[in-house]
Amino acid sequence: MLHAKVKSETLKGIVDIVSTLVDEAKFNVAVDKLTLKAVDPAHVAMVNMTVQKDAFDEYSADETELGVDLDKMKEVLRLSRAGEVMELQQDEERNRLVINVGNITRRMNLVDTTGMSDPKVPNINLPAKVAVNSDELQKGIKAAESVSDHIALTASPDGFEMFSEGETDSVSLKLPKDLLISLECKEKVRSLFPLDYFSNMVRAIPAGTVVTLSIGSDYPVKLEFTMADGKATVDYLLAPRIESD
Repeated sequence: MLHAKVKSETLKGIVDIVSTLVDEAKFNVAVDKLTLKAVDPAHVAMVNMTVQKDAFDEYSADETELGVDLDKMKEVLRLSRAGEVMELQQDEERNRLVINVGNITRRMNLVDTTGMSDPKVPNINLPAKVAVNSDELQKGIKAAESVSDHIALTASPDGFEMFSEGETDSVSLKLPKDLLISLECKEKVRSLFPLDYFSNMVRAIPAGTVVTLSIGSDYPVKLEFTMADGKATVDYLLAPRIESD
């Protein structure tokens, strides 16, 4: 059973981050936190999220699973104003989630979680780590979208680069070491990724957020960041596109 109160922007952040990959999600509810692991239908990308109870204004729960239709949740969030506190109440008897937004009450059926697995998070140790503001990643994506449908991420001891090349044009965003928040890299590494996935992930990250990218050569990229004043942690994983010679 779950009963919680949470600011609308916190809930919107959670929903936006997950809905970039899936339409329905299984939230694992514990007495002190919510967790979620989900893989997109094409098995190209993954999200791993933990939201501590302190991210909520009020939180009381027993261990359970909630299957949520994220499109319906977005509809409810559109009814809320910035800073407004929303109340979530699980109705176990009717298998529903009851959401109160101001004077509006929305009752939505929960999704059957029987077929929803908890994917295993791969344990990969990548050689380069780059910490950068999400706004810089947004700039690189915006520049790349008119050029190609793929984007290469490169880290070296000197800095970080986002590069896209189409049939006629190319574009790059170069951030030298002194413009990065931090850089751990002993040798140059590079991987190529589908731009639509990478773009959707980055755009779901709140503006001004520090994002740590872990990169290797022809390995998945891992994006790590926090939200809700550090009370929620998120990892995105995106598989590379292996370049042919």
